[in-house]
Amino acid sequence: MDKTRILFIANPIAGTHDKRSIIESLPHYLPRERFEWEVAWTEHRGHAAEIALQAAEDAFDVCAAIGGDGTVNEVARSLCHTQTALAIIPMGSGNGLARHIQIPMNPDKALEVLARCDIKALDYGIINDIPFFCTCGMGFDAFISEKFATSGKRGLITYIENTLKGGLSYEPETYELELDGQKEHYKAFLIACGNASQYGNNFYITPQASMSDGLLDVTIIEPFNVIKAPQIVMQMLNKTLDTNSHIRTFQCRSLHVHRSLPGVIHFDGEPAEAGTDIEIRLVPKGLQVVVNESAEKKPQAPMLHIFQDLYDQITSDIKSQQRKLLAINKDLLDRILQR
Repeated sequence: MDKTRILFIANPIAGTHDKRSIIESLPHYLPRERFEWEVAWTEHRGHAAEIALQAAEDAFDVCAAIGGDGTVNEVARSLCHTQTALAIIPMGSGNGLARHIQIPMNPDKALEVLARCDIKALDYGIINDIPFFCTCGMGFDAFISEKFATSGKRGLITYIENTLKGGLSYEPETYELELDGQKEHYKAFLIACGNASQYGNNFYITPQASMSDGLLDVTIIEPFNVIKAPQIVMQMLNKTLDTNSHIRTFQCRSLHVHRSLPGVIHFDGEPAEAGTDIEIRLVPKGLQVVVNESAEKKPQAPMLHIFQDLYDQITSDIKSQQRKLLAINKDLLDRILQR
C-alpha cells in the first residue's frame, strides 16, 4: 500500500504556542508504515504559499498548515485546483476555517483527524483576484483587520481592544451593490461575504454559510446605536445575528460592490488596499480539504464552543510542558549514562 505523503508547513510566529512540540509528536499519530512526512518552516510573509505550490508540484497528498488563518490562506491558495489536500493544525489567534470544519483546537486531536485523512472538495471565494476560504469584506471589519495587523501583538484580547477603540470613531460608508442586474444602495457599518460561517473565535458573521453549497452568504450590518453593540456581539456568538433588525442577509454566486473612495478590504482577516470597485465571487468545489467526518453531526450549542476551546487549550499546554520535561529528563539520563 502506498504511503500518504504529508508536508507540514509551520509558521514559527503564529499564535503563542511552541510548534516544535507538535513536530515531536508526529511519530505517535502518523506511524511511518502508513505515512511519510516532511516539515518546512516559513521565513517571511508569502513563504507558505511558495512552499505549498512546490508541494503540489511534487505531488504531496496533503499540505498541513501549522499556524493561523494567514498561514492557512497562503497554503490553501496554492492548493486550489490541485490534487494536494489542505489540512489544518490550528495554532493562530482566530482559527476561523478550522473551527468551521470542526477541526479540534487541541493539536493532538487535530493530528488524529489528519491521521484519518478524510478528504472532501470544498468551495472557496475570490475578492479582487485574491482567494479567500473563510470570510472577506469591507467596512469596520476590514478597518479592524488593518489595526490588528499593525498592533504588534496577537490574540483575542488584542482584537477586542482594537474593536472597542475603533468602534467609537468609525464612520459607516455608503455602498452600491449590484446583484443579478439589480442595484441597491446601503449605508453600512460593514459588508461581509462568507464562504464559511465565522471570522474566528466563534464569532459567526454569516451563521448559515456552507462550504459545499456553491453560494456566498452576505451579511450587511447597517448603522446602529452603540447601545445595541452588546446585543449584536451576543448574537454573533449565538449564531443568531441574521435575526437582528439591523442586519440584511442574502446568498449569491457573485457580487459587485462600488464605494465612493478607495480603502482597505480584508480576506480571511488579512488587510489589503483596494479601489472603489470590488468584485467577489464563489468557486465551487475548488479545494481538497482534510475534514473531520467523525465530528458531532448535531451542532454543539455555540456558547459551549468557548468552554471547549478553553479546555482544549489548557490540556494542550499541559501536554506540551510534559513533553518538554520528558525531553529534559531523557537528556539528563543520557548524560549520566555516558559518564
